[in-house]
Amino acid sequence: MRSDTEHFQCTIEDGIARIRLDRPERKNPLTFDSYAELRDWFRDLAHDDEVTAVVILSNGGNFSSGGDVHDIIGPLTRMTMKELLAFTRMTGDLVKAMIGCRTPVISAVDGVCAGAGAIIAMASDLRVASPAAKVAFLFNRVGLAGCDMGACAILPRIIGQGRASELLYLGRAMTAEEGAAWGFFNRVVEAEALDDTALELAGRISKGPTFANAMTKTMLAQEWSMSLEQAIESEAQAQAICMQGNDFKRAYDAFVAKQKPVFEGD
Repeated sequence: MRSDTEHFQCTIEDGIARIRLDRPERKNPLTFDSYAELRDWFRDLAHDDEVTAVVILSNGGNFSSGGDVHDIIGPLTRMTMKELLAFTRMTGDLVKAMIGCRTPVISAVDGVCAGAGAIIAMASDLRVASPAAKVAFLFNRVGLAGCDMGACAILPRIIGQGRASELLYLGRAMTAEEGAAWGFFNRVVEAEALDDTALELAGRISKGPTFANAMTKTMLAQEWSMSLEQAIESEAQAQAICMQGNDFKRAYDAFVAKQKPVFEGD
């Protein structure tokens, strides 16, 4: 998996990829290039078995301020409809790539997490935050609809329809306390413990049955559009596939031997 990225920081160690947007002096805004490179990186991740967890970290006290006002917002006001649709489809493809990559993604949110930054956190599987985290789906405040990059589909599933509606209609910031109470954040920890907490979660996931974890992520996404009967049947098939794997046998053998299983992802 590539770590020689140009428009964001990426290091890979012990199966865990660490990503940071790389413009801390401007609160890490996204550009056309960083959107596209992130999309392509997550697309490639779907075909990589070496990376078993991804952590998107804050940088310089902030997660991301969203689309860069000068590099993105200004140019968008001068584009044709065809060009605008190409852009909005590209940004949506980043979310689809994150969801479809089969690898659990954790966001560690500190400070500003707005616009597309809020979407990236939303599209992650787990989210941890510092008390200073402020998440704003602020599209309404710049004259746009709240239905951006899957927000109207995904956010209500995380925090509920009424709470999502409030954030998307008003564009106001959700505090870390609200995010924890509403189920958006899995943990809220002090800023100095934020990275370690996210990496500890990633480490636990990475040491688990990674093929089975990939199946869990796939089913969490696919079952949104299934009936209950379809979901139960799909889970029966998914679990039967996992039962053929060596990790299932390793877990049984370890239990019999009163040992902790060491999973290898096959």
